[in-house]
Amino acid sequence: MAVARLSLAEVDLSCPICCDIFRDPVVLKCSHSFCASCLQQYWSGKGSCRDCPLCRRETVEEPVASLTLKNLCESYIQESEAQDSAGELYCEPGELCALHGERLKLFCLQDKAPICVVCHTSRKHKQHECCPVNEAIVEMKEKITFALTSLQEKRESFDKMKQSYENIMTHLQAQAYFVERRTHEEFEKLHQFLKAEEEARMASLKEEEESKTERMRQKIEEVNNNIASLSDTIRSLEAEMALEDISLLHKYKKTMSSAQCTLQEPIVDQGCLIDVAKYLGSLKYMVWERMRGIIKYTPVTLDPNTAAPWLLLSEDLTSVRDSDDKQMLPENPERFDPDTGVLGHEGFTSGKHTWDVEVGENSAWVLGVAKESVLRKEKVSSVLKNGYLSVYFYHKMYFAGTSPLTRLNLKKKPQRIRVQVDCERGRVSFSDPADNSNIYTFKHLFSERVFPYFWVGCKQCPLRIEPLEVSVKTIDCS
Repeated sequence: MAVARLSLAEVDLSCPICCDIFRDPVVLKCSHSFCASCLQQYWSGKGSCRDCPLCRRETVEEPVASLTLKNLCESYIQESEAQDSAGELYCEPGELCALHGERLKLFCLQDKAPICVVCHTSRKHKQHECCPVNEAIVEMKEKITFALTSLQEKRESFDKMKQSYENIMTHLQAQAYFVERRTHEEFEKLHQFLKAEEEARMASLKEEEESKTERMRQKIEEVNNNIASLSDTIRSLEAEMALEDISLLHKYKKTMSSAQCTLQEPIVDQGCLIDVAKYLGSLKYMVWERMRGIIKYTPVTLDPNTAAPWLLLSEDLTSVRDSDDKQMLPENPERFDPDTGVLGHEGFTSGKHTWDVEVGENSAWVLGVAKESVLRKEKVSSVLKNGYLSVYFYHKMYFAGTSPLTRLNLKKKPQRIRVQVDCERGRVSFSDPADNSNIYTFKHLFSERVFPYFWVGCKQCPLRIEPLEVSVKTIDCS
């Protein structure tokens, strides 16, 4: 197999101006040699200044023809032609120009294609910037390596999202089991005549579980397909990277085109988890007409899908406390993290709403309402920003979350806090139900849905939503 002859002899016999073998070589007084025509063309653009193109030394003497160098060049050309004619049969595919039969020694940076020295002087490439193929191979490999790295990083991102989807699917199945267990316990208390409603709820739960599980499977399948596509592309690029000859440059355009990834980054959709609160929220109240003697209604049900990983909710979703350990929960968009907050399941845009919260000896808490648009991935300091209408207790002091803060001077430490929301009048009021004394009232026009908001910083004393006694009155409409 013939090897391209970029030897020391060829370099010594090449004109520094045209980079080709000397034609009618001449030598200057500074000992540098050039083609006679190349030197005259160089001087013609310099006016009266005649200097050496290499060392810039000015000369007044006429250049002297170098017969020895000319003879060496002619001998080299004859020898090269003889070797080329004998060795062309052994050239690697793609090493010769298809138009001129010359070796492809240059790479056109504009057209991204290897060319020969004749192509370089042609009209098509005359004004184009070129570089030696060896340099081009190194540079193109660097670019392909960059593209390969980008694809590998994207594949890692897809791998992580796949793991996230799998965690969500595991969690929603655990939620389904939890809901099923709690529902069975509640329905056992409601006797056999409520069996029909129990079965209806189970069917709804099963349908939601299967629907959302199937959605997660589809998501995982989609990510698997994307990963497979990226893996195929990466394997193709790795195969191209293994090439060490000119064929790498021939395939460069196609290789870089295939390296472009248009796949969208996967995201976790809202509502991907089991709507636990829909099944367990005020479950007894839903059947109060038939079991009114034992029914207690809780006006607010906590939404576990919004609870921070550090919070522990009771099984009936009516109390919340802080924890030492962070739970392994999905990072769904509804969830507060790192803020240790949780929302009520039902939001309000109209009407009047009241709920009492037992704070007891809790040493740090925040109560009130939060707008649906609040940022849920901020730290607890976000409570002081727009979007929250709340009062809070911290360092044995009470504050209203105004800007600036309003210090509240209470005559006694309340054990319960009553929150009243009047959407029509634009009021959120806080009071002590023990004596109905007002603590603070916000005046605010509701332009979006608001949700009950709870923040707790104490591990020993939970915040507990007080149930309401329910009475049934029959009205004779005759």
